[in-house]
Amino acid sequence: MGVTSIGGVGEEVKQTDFSREHRREYRRKVQLCLDVFETMLAQSSFEFERPLTGMEIECNLVDADYQPAMSNSEVLASIADPAYQTELGAYNIEFNVPPRPLPGRAALELESEVRASLNAAEGKAGADGAHIVMIGILPTLMPEHLSNGWMSESTRYQALNDSIFTARGEDILIDIGGPERLSIQAATIAPESACTSMQLHLQVSPADFARNWNAAQVIAGPQLALGANSPFFFGHQLWAETRIELFTQATDTRPDELKTQGVRPRVWFGERWITSIFDLFEENVRYFPSLLPEVSDEDPVAELAAGRTPKLSELRLHNGTIYRWNRPVYDVVNGKPHLRVENRVLPAGPTVIDMLANSAFYYGVLRTMSEEDRPLWTKLSFAAAEHNFRDAAQNGMDARLYWPGLGEVTPDELVLRQLLPMADEGLRRWGVATEVRDRYLGVIEGRAKTGRNGATWQIETVHALQERGLARPAALAEMLRLYCQRMHSNEPVHTWDGPA
Repeated sequence: MGVTSIGGVGEEVKQTDFSREHRREYRRKVQLCLDVFETMLAQSSFEFERPLTGMEIECNLVDADYQPAMSNSEVLASIADPAYQTELGAYNIEFNVPPRPLPGRAALELESEVRASLNAAEGKAGADGAHIVMIGILPTLMPEHLSNGWMSESTRYQALNDSIFTARGEDILIDIGGPERLSIQAATIAPESACTSMQLHLQVSPADFARNWNAAQVIAGPQLALGANSPFFFGHQLWAETRIELFTQATDTRPDELKTQGVRPRVWFGERWITSIFDLFEENVRYFPSLLPEVSDEDPVAELAAGRTPKLSELRLHNGTIYRWNRPVYDVVNGKPHLRVENRVLPAGPTVIDMLANSAFYYGVLRTMSEEDRPLWTKLSFAAAEHNFRDAAQNGMDARLYWPGLGEVTPDELVLRQLLPMADEGLRRWGVATEVRDRYLGVIEGRAKTGRNGATWQIETVHALQERGLARPAALAEMLRLYCQRMHSNEPVHTWDGPA
C-alpha cells in the first residue's frame, strides 16, 4: 500500500534504532522544515505550469497454483527495469508510471505503454514461475503465508514494523465486519502488505492545492463505490473494499486507551476542509510522533537563503509515515519545488482500461469540482464526506451516499446524474480529446449502469464456484485464475462473465 513511498522518496533508512537525543533533534528539524516550508509557500516559485499526472500500480505475485509467490527479489532481477520496485511484502512489486501531461490523446498512448510494460514484466516473471496480478487484496493469501519470510529485505520495512509495535506495545487486533466477520491478532504489520492500491498524482500550484485536496476528499466515496476490488481477505468475505479497513487497522500505532482519548490514527481520512497545503503538514507535525526519526545534514534555512531549493527531508520523511487517503506531497525535481495531491483511495486492477477509466473519472471530476464558484465542500460537512467514504468501502455499489441537493443517493444514480457530466466537462477543460473521454468515461458509465465492479464480480464468481461443490480455498484460487485471464484480455470488468 505504498508504505514505502515516504513522501515520494524511496531511499533506504540507514538504521532501525534511534536514541532519545536523535528523536529530539529530529523533532527540532521537522519543526524547522515546517517553518521553511511556510516561507516557501509565500515566496518561492513552485513548478506547475504544465499539470502533470503520474500513477503507481502495486501488484501481487502468484505461482502456478495462484498462491502468493514470495519471490519479488528474483522477479525484479529478471524484469530489470527501474520502473518496477519492491513493496512491503515479498509477494508485492510496484510499477511506477512516469508523469505526463493530460491533454490530447496522451491517455491512449499511456494505456498501450502500461499494457506493453506489464506484459513484458509478466513474461519475465514467468521465467521465475510467477504471474503478476493487479487486484486490491490477493484472495488466496492466508495467515500461514504471513508467518515468516513474508517481508521484502529492507532496513526501512524492518524499522517501520519495529517502531509501530514499539509505539503500540502489544499485538494488533484485526477485526473487520461484513458478511463473514474476521477477527485475528497480528504480531507484525504483515497484514498491511495485503493491501495493493493504485495511486494517482496531480501536480498543482500552492494556490490551487486546497481546492484540489478538498475536492479529492469529496470524490473519495464515489471513487471507492465504483472501483471496489477487495472483497476477500484470509478466506473471508468482508467489505467491498476491505483494503481500506485492513490498512487502517494493520498500521494502527494506538492501543485502545489512546483510541478512547481521541488520538488520531496513522491511516487517516482527515477531520476538516483546508485552506492551504500548510494545514495538512502542520496537522501532521502537531498530531503525530515520528516513526522513523532519521536526521539529514541539510540546513533548510541556509539552503533557502542561498537561493537553493531545500529538500526538507525530515518533513517529507515524517509526512510519508502518515497515511492520508489523499496525501499532500512536497518534492524537488531538477532543483525546482513542486506540490502534488497523491490520491491513494483506489485498489489496483482489474484491468489497465479499468484503471485508466478510474483515473480519467477522478481527474475530470476533480477539475470541475475544484473550479466551481460555490464548491461542494461548502455545502457538505467533512463528517458526511468521511461517512460516504466508509460506506462506499463497506458496501461498494450498494452504498448510500449523502450528496448536497440530492439527499441520500445510490452510487449509480449519483454517478450517472451528477458526476459523469462533471468528469466529461473537467476532461474537456484539461484539453483531453473526445475519443479519450468517450472511451474511459464509457467504462465508468457501464459500471454504474450494471452495478458491477471488481468486487461484485469476485463475489459472484466465488459463490457460483462454491455452488458447484468447490470448497472456499479452491473457489478463491479458481476465481483468481479466471480473473487473471480476463485481466489480460483488457476488457472492462463490468463486461466480464462468470465461470464457464
